[in-house]
Amino acid sequence: MNISRSIKPEVNTQIKEKRMNIIKSINPKVATQISEAPIMRFLFADTRMAWFWLLLRLSVGAGWLAAGVSKLTGYAFGVRPNGPAWWFMANNGAALKTFANMAIAHGGAQPVPGFPDWFVGAPGWYVSFLQSIVLPNAAVFSYIVPFGEILVGLGLIFGCFTGIAAFFGLLLNINFMLSGVMDPNLVTAVETLFLILAWRIAGYYGIDRWLLPLLGTPWTGSLTRRKTAKSPK
Repeated sequence: MNISRSIKPEVNTQIKEKRMNIIKSINPKVATQISEAPIMRFLFADTRMAWFWLLLRLSVGAGWLAAGVSKLTGYAFGVRPNGPAWWFMANNGAALKTFANMAIAHGGAQPVPGFPDWFVGAPGWYVSFLQSIVLPNAAVFSYIVPFGEILVGLGLIFGCFTGIAAFFGLLLNINFMLSGVMDPNLVTAVETLFLILAWRIAGYYGIDRWLLPLLGTPWTGSLTRRKTAKSPK
Protein backbone atom coordinates (compact mmCIF):
# COMPACT_ATOMS: atom_id res chain seq x y z
CA MET A 1 0.00 0.00 0.00
CA ASN A 2 1.33 3.44 -0.96
CA ILE A 3 1.61 5.58 2.19
CA SER A 4 1.32 8.87 0.25
CA ARG A 5 -2.12 7.79 -1.06
CA SER A 6 -3.38 7.28 2.52
CA ILE A 7 -2.58 10.92 3.39
CA LYS A 8 -5.41 13.37 2.81
CA PRO A 9 -4.85 15.80 -0.11
CA GLU A 10 -4.96 18.89 2.14
CA VAL A 11 -2.39 17.35 4.50
CA ASN A 12 -0.16 16.43 1.56
CA THR A 13 -0.38 20.03 0.32
CA GLN A 14 0.67 21.35 3.73
CA ILE A 15 3.65 19.01 3.75
CA LYS A 16 4.70 20.25 0.30
CA GLU A 17 4.36 23.87 1.42
CA LYS A 18 6.52 23.22 4.49
CA ARG A 19 9.17 21.60 2.29
CA MET A 20 9.15 24.60 -0.04
CA ASN A 21 9.50 27.00 2.90
CA ILE A 22 12.48 25.01 4.21
CA ILE A 23 14.12 25.12 0.77
CA LYS A 24 13.53 28.88 0.52
CA SER A 25 15.05 29.45 3.96
CA ILE A 26 18.13 27.42 3.01
CA ASN A 27 18.57 29.20 -0.34
CA PRO A 28 17.40 32.77 0.25
CA LYS A 29 17.19 35.03 -2.77
CA VAL A 30 18.51 37.96 -0.77
CA ALA A 31 21.74 37.53 1.23
CA THR A 32 21.50 38.19 4.94
CA GLN A 33 24.44 40.02 6.52
CA ILE A 34 25.23 39.44 10.18
CA SER A 35 26.59 42.60 11.76
CA GLU A 36 29.80 42.63 13.77
CA ALA A 37 29.77 42.68 17.54
CA PRO A 38 30.27 46.20 18.96
CA ILE A 39 33.63 45.26 20.50
CA MET A 40 34.86 43.97 17.13
CA ARG A 41 33.77 47.16 15.37
CA PHE A 42 35.56 49.21 18.02
CA LEU A 43 38.79 47.23 17.75
CA PHE A 44 38.98 46.71 13.99
CA ALA A 45 36.86 49.46 12.40
CA ASP A 46 36.86 52.48 14.73
CA THR A 47 39.38 55.25 14.03
CA ARG A 48 39.71 55.85 17.78
CA MET A 49 41.82 52.65 17.83
CA ALA A 50 44.00 53.74 14.90
CA TRP A 51 46.80 54.85 17.27
CA PHE A 52 47.16 51.28 18.59
CA TRP A 53 47.42 49.81 15.10
CA LEU A 54 49.95 52.51 14.20
CA LEU A 55 52.25 51.35 17.00
CA LEU A 56 51.86 47.69 16.08
CA ARG A 57 52.32 48.53 12.40
CA LEU A 58 55.58 50.37 13.03
CA SER A 59 56.92 47.56 15.21
CA VAL A 60 56.16 44.78 12.75
CA GLY A 61 57.19 46.88 9.75
CA ALA A 62 60.56 47.73 11.28
CA GLY A 63 61.21 44.04 11.84
CA TRP A 64 60.46 43.18 8.21
CA LEU A 65 62.55 46.07 6.91
CA ALA A 66 65.50 45.06 9.08
CA ALA A 67 65.22 41.43 7.91
CA GLY A 68 65.21 42.49 4.26
CA VAL A 69 68.09 44.93 4.68
CA SER A 70 70.17 42.30 6.50
CA LYS A 71 69.78 39.97 3.52
CA LEU A 72 70.61 42.82 1.17
CA THR A 73 73.76 43.99 2.95
CA GLY A 74 74.77 41.10 5.19
CA TYR A 75 74.41 43.33 8.26
CA ALA A 76 71.55 43.38 10.76
CA PHE A 77 70.23 46.96 11.01
CA GLY A 78 73.13 47.93 8.75
CA VAL A 79 75.64 47.55 11.61
CA ARG A 80 76.07 44.04 13.01
CA PRO A 81 77.32 41.25 10.67
CA ASN A 82 74.48 38.84 9.95
CA GLY A 83 75.84 36.33 7.46
CA PRO A 84 76.62 36.69 3.75
CA ALA A 85 74.67 39.16 1.62
CA TRP A 86 72.09 37.66 -0.71
CA TRP A 87 72.55 40.22 -3.49
CA PHE A 88 75.90 42.01 -3.51
CA MET A 89 77.82 38.91 -4.55
CA ALA A 90 78.07 36.54 -7.52
CA ASN A 91 74.50 35.51 -6.87
CA ASN A 92 73.58 31.90 -7.36
CA GLY A 93 71.16 31.66 -4.47
CA ALA A 94 73.84 30.11 -2.25
CA ALA A 95 72.45 31.54 1.01
CA LEU A 96 68.91 30.43 0.20
CA LYS A 97 70.12 26.98 -0.87
CA THR A 98 71.90 26.56 2.46
CA PHE A 99 68.74 27.47 4.36
CA ALA A 100 66.49 25.23 2.22
CA ASN A 101 68.86 22.27 2.45
CA MET A 102 68.95 22.64 6.24
CA ALA A 103 65.15 22.47 6.31
CA ILE A 104 65.10 19.49 3.93
CA ALA A 105 67.80 17.55 5.80
CA HIS A 106 65.89 17.82 9.06
CA GLY A 107 62.31 17.52 7.82
CA GLY A 108 59.54 16.09 9.96
CA ALA A 109 58.73 19.03 12.26
CA GLN A 110 60.73 17.53 15.15
CA PRO A 111 63.36 19.27 17.32
CA VAL A 112 66.79 18.76 15.80
CA PRO A 113 69.70 17.94 18.16
CA GLY A 114 72.59 20.37 17.79
CA PHE A 115 70.42 23.06 16.19
CA PRO A 116 68.91 26.14 17.86
CA ASP A 117 65.57 25.70 19.63
CA TRP A 118 63.79 27.75 16.97
CA PHE A 119 64.66 25.20 14.29
CA VAL A 120 62.24 22.24 14.32
CA GLY A 121 62.42 20.97 10.73
CA ALA A 122 59.92 21.12 7.84
CA PRO A 123 56.86 18.90 7.23
CA GLY A 124 57.15 16.32 4.45
CA TRP A 125 54.93 18.05 1.89
CA TYR A 126 56.84 21.31 2.33
CA VAL A 127 60.12 19.46 1.90
CA SER A 128 58.81 18.35 -1.52
CA PHE A 129 58.02 21.97 -2.34
CA LEU A 130 61.54 23.06 -1.39
CA GLN A 131 63.10 20.29 -3.45
CA SER A 132 61.00 20.68 -6.60
CA ILE A 133 60.33 24.44 -6.69
CA VAL A 134 62.66 26.44 -4.45
CA LEU A 135 66.05 24.76 -4.97
CA PRO A 136 65.88 24.70 -8.80
CA ASN A 137 64.98 28.41 -8.72
CA ALA A 138 67.08 29.47 -5.73
CA ALA A 139 68.57 32.47 -7.56
CA VAL A 140 65.07 33.84 -8.27
CA PHE A 141 63.80 33.26 -4.72
CA SER A 142 66.94 34.91 -3.31
CA TYR A 143 65.62 38.14 -4.83
CA ILE A 144 61.94 37.57 -4.14
CA VAL A 145 62.37 37.01 -0.40
CA PRO A 146 64.47 40.12 0.47
CA PHE A 147 62.47 42.32 -1.92
CA GLY A 148 59.27 41.02 -0.35
CA GLU A 149 60.48 41.67 3.18
CA ILE A 150 61.55 45.22 2.35
CA LEU A 151 58.30 46.03 0.55
CA VAL A 152 56.22 44.58 3.39
CA GLY A 153 58.23 46.60 5.90
CA LEU A 154 57.85 49.87 3.96
CA GLY A 155 54.14 49.25 3.34
CA LEU A 156 53.49 48.76 7.06
CA ILE A 157 55.70 51.63 8.22
CA PHE A 158 54.14 54.16 5.84
CA GLY A 159 50.64 52.67 6.06
CA CYS A 160 50.35 52.11 2.31
CA PHE A 161 48.00 49.26 1.34
CA THR A 162 48.41 48.07 4.92
CA GLY A 163 46.10 45.08 4.60
CA ILE A 164 47.83 43.82 1.45
CA ALA A 165 51.31 44.35 2.94
CA ALA A 166 50.28 42.49 6.09
CA PHE A 167 48.87 39.62 4.00
CA PHE A 168 52.16 39.11 2.17
CA GLY A 169 54.02 39.45 5.46
CA LEU A 170 51.88 36.64 6.89
CA LEU A 171 52.59 34.56 3.78
CA LEU A 172 56.33 34.98 4.39
CA ASN A 173 55.88 34.10 8.07
CA ILE A 174 54.05 30.90 7.18
CA ASN A 175 56.78 29.84 4.77
CA PHE A 176 59.51 30.51 7.33
CA MET A 177 57.63 28.56 9.99
CA LEU A 178 57.09 25.65 7.62
CA SER A 179 60.84 25.71 7.00
CA GLY A 180 61.39 25.25 10.73
CA VAL A 181 61.98 28.82 11.94
CA MET A 182 59.29 29.27 14.59
CA ASP A 183 60.81 32.11 16.59
CA PRO A 184 60.09 35.00 16.10
CA ASN A 185 57.82 34.17 13.14
CA LEU A 186 55.00 32.76 15.25
CA VAL A 187 54.57 35.96 17.25
CA THR A 188 54.99 38.13 14.15
CA ALA A 189 52.40 36.03 12.29
CA VAL A 190 49.81 36.61 15.03
CA GLU A 191 50.51 40.36 15.05
CA THR A 192 50.30 40.49 11.26
CA LEU A 193 47.02 38.58 11.28
CA PHE A 194 45.52 41.22 13.56
CA LEU A 195 46.74 43.93 11.18
CA ILE A 196 44.92 42.16 8.35
CA LEU A 197 41.70 42.14 10.41
CA ALA A 198 42.16 45.85 11.12
CA TRP A 199 42.94 46.80 7.51
CA ARG A 200 40.24 49.48 7.48
CA ILE A 201 41.90 51.58 10.18
CA ALA A 202 45.42 50.14 10.52
CA GLY A 203 46.69 52.63 7.95
CA TYR A 204 44.50 55.53 9.07
CA TYR A 205 47.60 57.36 10.35
CA GLY A 206 49.42 56.81 7.11
CA ILE A 207 49.04 56.91 3.34
CA ASP A 208 45.91 54.74 3.45
CA ARG A 209 44.03 57.63 5.04
CA TRP A 210 44.01 59.33 1.63
CA LEU A 211 44.66 56.38 -0.67
CA LEU A 212 41.80 54.09 0.32
CA PRO A 213 39.05 56.74 0.03
CA LEU A 214 40.30 57.49 -3.49
CA LEU A 215 39.72 53.82 -4.28
CA GLY A 216 36.24 53.98 -2.77
CA THR A 217 36.90 52.00 0.39
CA PRO A 218 36.43 51.90 3.30
CA TRP A 219 35.78 55.46 4.48
CA THR A 220 33.94 57.01 1.53
CA GLY A 221 30.50 58.00 2.73
CA SER A 222 31.03 56.49 6.18
CA LEU A 223 33.80 57.62 8.53
CA THR A 224 35.17 60.76 6.88
CA ARG A 225 32.16 61.91 4.88
CA ARG A 226 29.30 60.87 7.11
CA LYS A 227 26.28 63.10 6.68
CA THR A 228 23.90 63.77 9.49
CA ALA A 229 20.45 62.47 8.66
CA LYS A 230 17.90 65.26 8.54
CA SER A 231 14.99 64.79 10.87
CA PRO A 232 11.54 65.01 9.19
CA LYS A 233 9.61 68.20 9.85
